[in-house]
Amino acid sequence: MFKKQVFDFVIIGGGIVGTAAALSLQMKGKYSVAVLEAEEKVAPHQTGHNSGVIHSGLYYKPGSLKAANCTAGREMMYRFCDENNIQFEKCGKIVIATSKEELPALDELERRGKANGLTGIKRLTSEEIIEYEPYAEGIAGLFVSETGIVDYTKVTEAYAKIILNNGGEIKLGSRFISLRKNGKHLLLNTASGETETKFLINCGGLYADRIAKLCGVEPKIQIVPFRGEYYKLKKEKEYLVKNLIYPVPDPKFPFLGVHYTRMIHGGIEAGPNAVLAFKREGYSHKDFSFKDVSQMIFYSGFWKMASKHYKMGIAEFRRSFSKKLFVESLQKLIPSIEYDDVFREGSGVRAQALDPDGKLADDFRIIEAEKMIHILNAPSPAATASLSIGKTIADLAVKKF
Repeated sequence: MFKKQVFDFVIIGGGIVGTAAALSLQMKGKYSVAVLEAEEKVAPHQTGHNSGVIHSGLYYKPGSLKAANCTAGREMMYRFCDENNIQFEKCGKIVIATSKEELPALDELERRGKANGLTGIKRLTSEEIIEYEPYAEGIAGLFVSETGIVDYTKVTEAYAKIILNNGGEIKLGSRFISLRKNGKHLLLNTASGETETKFLINCGGLYADRIAKLCGVEPKIQIVPFRGEYYKLKKEKEYLVKNLIYPVPDPKFPFLGVHYTRMIHGGIEAGPNAVLAFKREGYSHKDFSFKDVSQMIFYSGFWKMASKHYKMGIAEFRRSFSKKLFVESLQKLIPSIEYDDVFREGSGVRAQALDPDGKLADDFRIIEAEKMIHILNAPSPAATASLSIGKTIADLAVKKF
């Protein structure tokens, strides 16, 4: 009689973090590993809608999980791409202060970057800014040489190929539905059938909190989706941007602000904003989910966040519906950009964890339970840091296995 396979580890989520965790587990020993992905391909959501920046580690509080994993993961990413013939470029970026009010925050970025081990930071005067970006303007800036660009879908596909070559499984179309215990094992009910495992790792991204609850674990946060909308420069205007140009971010929010990104396959993206989405997969204004919205409005943390940051929220909504306002944001960095120089491109949705006190979680959030690990907050720079995060997850999982 055919005996059903019991996997040592099952990972829910076929994005870049889930596949990196699976890859790291395989490297730690002869473990049987399966990845369950709800969609019909890997990297379908946050990973596949990523702008493709290999972050340096400039922004993150020294000692935080983001800082440690971004710094280590950045170099691991460069090595992985080099060893697996994935196109990438270590092009550097500049961060520009456009007013005196932004100078203290720029100073703090410089301090954090150096504390996080960046050696390629250079302070720029207004005259030096144009040596790197001739059409950009500001009163001061930072050049960060460690930043790069890549296609994270290609990276995830490479992870998946190695997982399969190492004997692992990737089950597509396998949306997680429920879990029950089967003796010492866990039995997962999915859209493609049942999968049995000794240990579960939740890398469910936009649904990580719901998956945790279905597994009997209280996540103590709720995922709130924020849509990031992009414009793209017309081909004849791409000369205005050489590499990557960022503003000084608002330290109150875990978003980097509207910026310019040269893409690895060509073209210049401009954006994103950060507007509340009304569906966890809300890639357009028309997307709406009664379940998702209801869950948000009945969560106390949502109203606490709204009461603190409603002015920012209103400004983001206005910019979302007004190309004119979006272009005005772009003109702060490159004044010569005009209304007709850009056109709407795609969008992505960020799975942002929100605490009950209304605070947007600013660091990676990982919780452990019996025979389980749940990754509850892994936004940017998770793609950059994926190999490092994957190793961290694998270390925790093997220790608890």
